Amino acid sequence: MQFYPAEQYQAACREMFERYERDIKKLLPTARVEHVDASSIPLALSKGDLDIFVGVELNELEDAAERLTALGFKEKLDTLRTPELCMLESISSDDVALQLVANGSEFECFLTFRDRLRASADLVEKYNTLKMSCEGWPQDKYRKKKSAFIESVLGRE
Repeated sequence: MQFYPAEQYQAACREMFERYERDIKKLLPTARVEHVDASSIPLALSKGDLDIFVGVELNELEDAAERLTALGFKEKLDTLRTPELCMLESISSDDVALQLVANGSEFECFLTFRDRLRASADLVEKYNTLKMSCEGWPQDKYRKKKSAFIESVLGRE
């Protein structure tokens, strides 16, 4: 696994987010669409991928997941799936993931994590250090270490 400094990927991710945000809002006009994870956090290292939070009402989640397939997404099967959370991944050449979340659910933690890192240069430095220590690791081992860090930032540890 390789990580890139912010200046090498964030501008491109921001442009891609703006394009996807417009397209998602056309399909789901009442959805909250927010840029999350490393590409939305100043100075954060990243694999260069884009993560987008899409918040909808609980009773709209399944229909929203179906509609988002029209933008070239499919449900990600190797991850957590609940009535309040559906992870989608791009089937195009764009490295984009959608976190489709029921508004008001515990999965709004994607926003909380982003906001806590945006507010703390120290947390961003710790996040970057964690990532650099995982360079070359298999994806599952990296995800486990990253999850522990996220849980600590969210105060769930």
